[in-house]
Order: sequence, then structure tokens, then C-alpha cells
Amino acid sequence: MMSCSGAVLAVFVVVAAAVVAPPPAVEGARAFFVFGDSLVDNGNNNYLVTTARADSPPYGIDYPTHRPTGRFSNGYNIPDLISQAIGAESTMAYLNPELRSEKLLVGANFASAGIGILNDTGIQFVSRANIIRINEQLELFKEYQMRVRAIIGEEESHLLVKSALVLITLGGNDFVNNYFFTPITLRRLQFNLHDFSKFLISQYKNILLMLYKLGARRVLVTGTGPLGCVPSQLATRSTNGECAEEPQQAAAIFNPLLLQMLVGLNKELGSDIFVAANANQMHNDFITNPQAFGFITSKVACCGQGPYNGVGVCNPSSNLCPDREVYAFWDPFHPTERANRIIVQTLLTGSDKYMFPMNLTTIMALDSMP
Repeated sequence: MMSCSGAVLAVFVVVAAAVVAPPPAVEGARAFFVFGDSLVDNGNNNYLVTTARADSPPYGIDYPTHRPTGRFSNGYNIPDLISQAIGAESTMAYLNPELRSEKLLVGANFASAGIGILNDTGIQFVSRANIIRINEQLELFKEYQMRVRAIIGEEESHLLVKSALVLITLGGNDFVNNYFFTPITLRRLQFNLHDFSKFLISQYKNILLMLYKLGARRVLVTGTGPLGCVPSQLATRSTNGECAEEPQQAAAIFNPLLLQMLVGLNKELGSDIFVAANANQMHNDFITNPQAFGFITSKVACCGQGPYNGVGVCNPSSNLCPDREVYAFWDPFHPTERANRIIVQTLLTGSDKYMFPMNLTTIMALDSMP
């Protein structure tokens, strides 16, 4: 997300060489729906008048077309690689006019760079009307279901949504692009950091309950990574190359509260609907020893300018590393494709230290049982 730094690296595995090999698409593979911010936006913001875009070079330099797609990556992003892992085509951005007819049955990506849990997050990206806030994403999900019903009927549409996999990534922007956006913000005046985190969790619960009401029954929920450790924060908030203290405190408060909320919500609903990805724990391992993951650095972005290549945004005039395979961060805020592959491998195979109460491989095995 241009300045969407809060949507930080979501999940990392502790095996450096692990990658996700794209299997062939499987006819009848489960649908996949994506909600959230720039970590998972597949190009919706290309169709909006907003500064939170990734539609110019060098974005997409390692994508199969070698052209920008609207993904905030040098290549594939997390939803692409999850789609490959479940044997499906990549979900298309919902605003893409090519998403119609049978393509709708694959699922849809509703994510929009710059958004957060709160509607007042991301107001700096031109105007409130020009990113798809989470409540609007859910409205588009309702519209999607109406369109699918017209193709396959009520019963089959209900089954498609109920059996689908859902990914939602929210929270980081509410800190970095809201609470911490300037030295004095309205939310800082309203809340101390702990109370703001509790407020976010209460609002997030309402969002997840709405997803459940709309039919979602398998939902991966990523927490924030260590917010103070991305190149943008190192460049603007760190004086000695250490992770910025306040954003780190935010992540340390928010993520345990999120896990607690998800466990309680599953208990209320009587089923393991929501699966938590412990981003903070995983990434803390990663930034301590990037070489163990095959990276030369977890501090300097591949594309950017200024200290750590963390100032401003990635653009055609930015510094650009020659080998994206050895950088964890693509731009000041987002992971490289290779880091995304490690992330998705963790989603697939991570222990309950990283994925709770189960990983994606276990989910797929359980859901394939008659």
C-alpha cells in the first residue's frame, strides 16, 4: 500500500528453503475469498482514484507478464500463492471487469490497499470514497453472492460460499496510518495504546461476525507482524537500526488480544471457524536471523530510497536491487514474492505456535472428509 505500512509481513516459517510449488488447477477446487489491505490486494485499487496504487514499474517486475498488476509485490502475493496451494486459479480483483460468468465461481478478491478495521484509517489516500473500506468490501461480497445465485442458483451458491476458504488481513494500518500517522492524532487523544488496541479488537469481532453471517465458515485471520521493523519504520522512527519502539508495543498488545478474541469467538459459534496466524512470533524469529531464511537482510527494502530504502514509496526512480530472491522486503512496507512463498508455506504447515488451532493443510484434510 503506498504508505500502507501497517499491513506488514504476515507470517513466516522457520525453514528457509521452503517454497510453495504451484500445482495444476483442479476442476471443482473450493472457492477462495480475500478481504483486507495492500498485503492481499490483487488490483482493486487500479480501478479507483487513489494514491494507494501499485500500477507502475517496477511493481510486477517478476510477475509472469513482467508488468505491474496492482499487487504490492515484485511478483505473486499471498492470495496468489494460497490459490496455487489449493489447486485453484488466482482470485481476480472484484472490480476487474473481466470477473464475470464462470470466473466468479473461483471466488473473488475484495481487498483494497490503505484500509483498516476503522473507517477513519486511510483517509490520507485522496478521499474516503476512493479505497474500499472493510464494510464496503462486505457489501460487495453480498453483491457477489447475488451475481453467483443468478448463475448457479440459490442452493449451489450457498454451498459454494459455505465451503470456501476466506482470508482476511487487517489491523496494521490502523496503527501506522492512523494512531501513529502524525505525532498527534484524534485516536491518540481518545485512547492510550492498550485501550485503542481493545477498541480495534471489538470492531474486528463485529467484522468477523458479519463474515460469518454472510456464510463464511473457514476464515484465516492474520495478525500484524512486528510493526516497528519494516523498512519504512526503520527509516523514519529508528535512530540506531533497531525496531521502532511504539509500533512494536502496538503489535505486542494487539496480537495476543486478537488470538484471545478468535478463540472466544470460535467457542461462541461452537466450531473452529476462525484460524489465527501468529505473525508477530514468526517474524520475530525471522528478523533475528534473516540468513537462516536465505536473505541477506530483513531491514533494507529492495525498492525504495533513503535509509533502508524505506522513505516514500517504490517508483520508477527508486533504487532497485538486482536480486529480489535475497531481500525479505520488496518496498518499504511489503514482502517480496520469495518472502510471500515462505509465508504461505507457514500457513500450510506451521505448528500451533504459528497457526492456531490448525494450519491450512489440516483444514484442507478435514474439509475433504465425507
